[in-house]
Amino acid sequence: MPKNKSQLTYFFLTVLVIALLALFGPEEQSLGANVRIVYLHGAWVLTAELAMLLAALTGLMGLGISRKNFHAWSGALGRAGMFFWVTYLPLSLWAMQSNWNGLFLAEPRFRLAVTFAVTGILLQAGLWLIKLDWITSLANIIFIVVLRVVFATAENVMHPPPSPIFNSGNHAIIGFFVAMMALSLIASYFLTRVFLTLKLEQGESSPT
Repeated sequence: MPKNKSQLTYFFLTVLVIALLALFGPEEQSLGANVRIVYLHGAWVLTAELAMLLAALTGLMGLGISRKNFHAWSGALGRAGMFFWVTYLPLSLWAMQSNWNGLFLAEPRFRLAVTFAVTGILLQAGLWLIKLDWITSLANIIFIVVLRVVFATAENVMHPPPSPIFNSGNHAIIGFFVAMMALSLIASYFLTRVFLTLKLEQGESSPT
């Protein structure tokens, strides 16, 4: 499957560029150089949520106009989003350890993130086995809606609103974070294409 290998190669190359770029992020007055892992952690989780949101939107279009390619995109985006969500958890632990010299595992949003990661993995595995497009799209819609409702009411301890990055007034920090976000979204696109190709090879659908 040369096309799939190509997309996977692009994904890993983009991740490598992100990792290298993270080493040169602007320092912050309170956290110093350790803030760089916070940039990466933030970009990663936002990418996860955006991918899952797009999974819901394409799933909604698939349900509304009965187009299999939208269902296929919903499935692929949901799996890519879950990959970023699960891998953001160790980044979160790293950020805790680096900046606060310990792991606050009881932090409300971290506990919720772990719960949704476990639930999401089981859900995506089940959807992969069931192979029913409309169920995949519907599940992706319900998942992101529940996730956003739960997190909207969750207690903020280590994630005080509003966004400390975009409200910092530091254009270097904001610009760097936007660049990290852009690269993370590009990586998520390549990973989504990998899942699309796998779906096509399994004969589940023929996305365009």
